[in-house]
Amino acid sequence: MPEQTGIITEYRAVNVAETCVGTTTLGPGVRSVVWVQGCSLHCPGCIAPNWIPQREARLVAPGELAAELLADPAVSGLTLSGGEPMLQAAPLAAMVRAARQQRDVSVICYSGHTLTELRERPPAPGVTELLEQVDVLIDGPYVAAANDGRGLRGSSNQVIHYLTDRLRDSDEEFVRRPRTAEIRVRDRSVLLVGVPPPGLADGLDRAVRRARQASKAGVSGPEPKAMTGGQP
Repeated sequence: MPEQTGIITEYRAVNVAETCVGTTTLGPGVRSVVWVQGCSLHCPGCIAPNWIPQREARLVAPGELAAELLADPAVSGLTLSGGEPMLQAAPLAAMVRAARQQRDVSVICYSGHTLTELRERPPAPGVTELLEQVDVLIDGPYVAAANDGRGLRGSSNQVIHYLTDRLRDSDEEFVRRPRTAEIRVRDRSVLLVGVPPPGLADGLDRAVRRARQASKAGVSGPEPKAMTGGQP
């Protein structure tokens, strides 16, 4: 069971909002993504408001989550987003260690906290351990007015920190390239994967609403789950 400590809920497992195995929209190469449940920042304009509440979603042991994310043999990297990954730093660090026992993956992590804040005032246990596992940290809160529609940052105030040399040659992709996103249609949901180009998230929501209106009486339409690797 989770233990309550102030406004932060700590889990022995990762509290997972969603995952996506094998995408090219959230970093170099083929990557798998985990979005965690829970964030304390409440950035205006967040594209994933359903993942802000600090509630139990799907609890997955670190080793099991690593196996899930590496199910596609083409995956060469992991991207951690949310929600706020640093609120679950300890189990995520354990997950990355488990993944790297199976495959030499690169790791990108988003956080609404700055690197200085994470080092001086960590929001949860295990932040230092997770930062030791991360190759690239994209930090800072999402600011809607600074969303320039380019790269893998949600807004231009966010900083790309190359904590290792592993992905340092990918600056063009992180900062300047036109954004791409992927829409995955599941049984009763639509999953938006990536830092969306301007207007895409709103367009997806409108399409889902139209699908609901066109549904037969008593049959519900798909529930949209708009996600991003940044902090919008």
